Amino acid sequence: MHSRAPRLVRSLLLVPALLCAASAWAQSNHRIDPQNLYHYWIRLNTKVDTDLPNSGLNLDKPGCAAVTYTIGSDGVPMNVQLAKLVPRSDLGNAAVTAVKNFRYGPSLTNRIGQPIDTYYVVPFNSPEGADGMQKVMEPCKLPGYGQ
Repeated sequence: MHSRAPRLVRSLLLVPALLCAASAWAQSNHRIDPQNLYHYWIRLNTKVDTDLPNSGLNLDKPGCAAVTYTIGSDGVPMNVQLAKLVPRSDLGNAAVTAVKNFRYGPSLTNRIGQPIDTYYVVPFNSPEGADGMQKVMEPCKLPGYGQ
């Protein structure tokens, strides 16, 4: 009878460990590229305010900033960080502030509000037209974000 007791104790200790591991796995975020974000989250605000510097480096040059962040289960960006800035300028803080002000609602396929890691490319001084915008934003695309 005593030989069953250690096995029972080990089994009882293993259950909470497995539950913790399953919970951590369920909460792990998916890295989604911006083009496919709508499958999970829809941005609710179409306009955000940000403060632009009055003077600084390359403020009038065409460029972009890639800002990484996690959309939390409440639809609010968290862990917002500047990942890339092309060309080097003083506009990075403005891009980060803009993304911090985004608000999201879950899509119909994400009713549970699963957190998602993604990024947003903020263009600066881009030429008119879709081609000009695409050319300015291309250097700020980040690898490693799947569909």
